[in-house]
Amino acid sequence: MLAGNFTRFHRETLHTARKREMGGTDLTTQVHQIVTRSKIDNGFAHVFVVGATGAVVSIEYEDGLMQDLEDVLAQLLPRRPDYHHELAWHDGNAHSHLRATLLGPQLLVPITRGKPDLGTWQRIAVINLDNRAREREVVVTVFGD
Repeated sequence: MLAGNFTRFHRETLHTARKREMGGTDLTTQVHQIVTRSKIDNGFAHVFVVGATGAVVSIEYEDGLMQDLEDVLAQLLPRRPDYHHELAWHDGNAHSHLRATLLGPQLLVPITRGKPDLGTWQRIAVINLDNRAREREVVVTVFGD
């Protein structure tokens, strides 16, 4: 639950381009920089990807784990021609929408003493789940005092 009356807000938009499905971009450094520019000492950073086939995750961002995530999502939500979305639109990305729904478009990160509260290996990443190249717009809103 969010407590307090936050009086300050700072918002910036990031852009990333990914060429392949399941392409990820580590945004942790950029989010840290935005928090620093916000001059907000205590509060939250809200990271949100615009679009129905993108996701924002907290993960140890390394090649092996990113491949594991791709493998698990392929098992849970494989490409299939019989998804209702596919039958209606024939664009081959029903699984992309479902994977994005499962992972979610946003992440809320607490800020303490002007820094995001992240673990040693914890990173913030945006993932393109679409079956084609996409530029992803990521809105970072920092709020607090």
